[in-house]
Amino acid sequence: MKKIALIWAFLMIGFYTFADNPAIVKIKTSAVCSMCKERIEKKLAFTKGVKDVNLNLEDKVVTVTYNAKKTSVDALKKVIAETGYDADDVQKDETSHSKLPSCCQKSSTGMKH
Repeated sequence: MKKIALIWAFLMIGFYTFADNPAIVKIKTSAVCSMCKERIEKKLAFTKGVKDVNLNLEDKVVTVTYNAKKTSVDALKKVIAETGYDADDVQKDETSHSKLPSCCQKSSTGMKH
């Protein structure tokens, strides 16, 4: 009986580990400075299902670790676009983009803050 209980426990641990296996996506953005980085990371961090976010300003790629059962790549791109930035093939929301500081807008020279 103990063997059955032990096997059952290992199966359940394995199931929960597999079920919560996070997905990772890399999304190219139009971010140009540290304020962009802070804005995008904060917005994504508060998105349901997101576990970790890191925007590399050198290549303008945001890496998102997320739970695929709670959100999707399309939803993550939409959050970035609604924040005012391009996200791969999803174009920025023009209204949000126009409200960004001038240094954060796509046409910026990329000044560092």
